Amino acid sequence: MRRSRVTTVSLLVALALAACTNAKDVLEPSAITPPATSAPAAQGGAAAAVPAPASSAAPATTTAGAPAATTPVTPAQAAAILAKTRLQIAPIVGASVEAATPLTAELQARAKQRGITLAGSQDQTATHVLKGYFSAISEGKDTTVIYVWDVYDPSGNRLHRINGQMKAPAVNSGNSGGGDSWKAVSPATMQAIADQTIDQFAAFLGGKAS
Repeated sequence: MRRSRVTTVSLLVALALAACTNAKDVLEPSAITPPATSAPAAQGGAAAAVPAPASSAAPATTTAGAPAATTPVTPAQAAAILAKTRLQIAPIVGASVEAATPLTAELQARAKQRGITLAGSQDQTATHVLKGYFSAISEGKDTTVIYVWDVYDPSGNRLHRINGQMKAPAVNSGNSGGGDSWKAVSPATMQAIADQTIDQFAAFLGGKAS
């Protein structure tokens, strides 16, 4: 009986020791090391977020270089452009000699005021050629002058067109229709057209330069 009790106790002790060793294996510190591996993952996530500020900074550089402000032409630059211009006026088409004479004279005077040099018909240094086409229509006591100017370069390419009309009281109320309409046009009307023409031509040169 004593031997059987001793054997039984020894078996119980052996089982208890085995259970303890198994418990030590389960509670091994290596079993809780995986959280340590999560730290690199967090670092990787932080590193992945770094390009975001860089990408947001990129548009700032593009917007900084986007506005390309065009500087307007200064009065000095406009004056220099006009000073280099040599304008040749072709024979006027459609207007009578009496009407074209004050027109041509005022074109020359106005061009000189604006700093534009007029070139002769045989001058090969002209930078621009101005060709004018006119017609006059009388209605009752009023006469309307319709004009069109084409601006050409020395090669014959049309660069710009100036057109308009001006109504003025008839000088001779008894004249009407056909070529008689020009006899009703006063020199002041043709001079006003000349002033407008040169002013618009100068504006065209300034706008082209800008």
